[in-house]
Amino acid sequence: MNWLSYAVTLIPGDGIGPELAAAARQVLEATSIGFEWDVQVAGEATIASEGTPLPDRVIESIRANGVAIKGPITTPIGSGFRSVNVGLRQALELYANVRPARTMQGVETRYEDVDLIIVRENTEDLYAGIEHRVGPDAAESIKIITRAASQRIARYAFEYAVNNGRRKVTAVHKANIMKLSDGLFLESCQQVAAGYAGRVEFEDRIVDNMCMQLVQKPELYDVLVLPNLYGDIVSDLAAGLVGGLGVAPGANIGEKAAVFEPVHGSAPKYAGLNKANPTALILSGALMLRHLGETDAADAVETAVRGVIAEGTTVTYDLGGSAGTREFGEAVAARIGTLG
Repeated sequence: MNWLSYAVTLIPGDGIGPELAAAARQVLEATSIGFEWDVQVAGEATIASEGTPLPDRVIESIRANGVAIKGPITTPIGSGFRSVNVGLRQALELYANVRPARTMQGVETRYEDVDLIIVRENTEDLYAGIEHRVGPDAAESIKIITRAASQRIARYAFEYAVNNGRRKVTAVHKANIMKLSDGLFLESCQQVAAGYAGRVEFEDRIVDNMCMQLVQKPELYDVLVLPNLYGDIVSDLAAGLVGGLGVAPGANIGEKAAVFEPVHGSAPKYAGLNKANPTALILSGALMLRHLGETDAADAVETAVRGVIAEGTTVTYDLGGSAGTREFGEAVAARIGTLG
């Protein structure tokens, strides 16, 4: 029996988020790890009542607890409020975005044995949000790359490789064209890699070539480390290799806090229908357990998810079944109980 209890901020999210969060919560509690859930509402629901999709109380809760798990939150395209995800990353200095991509039996895909870790720098590059109009018919965005942030994310990637028995880190860039900005990112990765020589292999790839390589032969790659924009794009490509965003967990890690979340949207048209697949949020919960040092519980969650999906009898419609969000969560939770 594990007597530890963790205070965790739980942000249900918008659309299908609350249903997914309920399923993930049930699965996490089935591990017998103790949780004290600090439920914090954010997103569209708080705009009318509090004037913002990201109230200060949410950030303060995460700062106090050090860890959060959140459902998807709606981000309008082209207008409306800025991404809550970006706001959380910047406010909490969540500098490392970690996206595993691993094939699962029972999830339809053209590939077998894909096992990738995408490590994305989360705080700068074009996503720093420094942009302005240049006259009425042009706009300019400024790309920021610093040595400090580049070395920090490279070090995170190499430490992840060492701690998880990974063999290789590949730095992804466009330094052949953006010789100063991406050149600095590549140089920073090379400098960090020198400290891991003999322990972790290092190589680099130009980002467009990397996309082709992943489609043709993903088995050649292991841990990828990328600046913010390329990381955003390549992590979705990697998710596509293993079945899509519905099975893709995510983590945002900082020195003092971490937020775990699926990377798919809030799908408001499916809200309340008990149809959405909670796999990505459940697996994000497994990443959270691993972050907390609860390795056995994390393994149990991942094994249970993979087992239920491989069996195929209690899976959601996108996986070829007829089970609802709630029923899938119940099946995974029950399977955890058989693993002990």
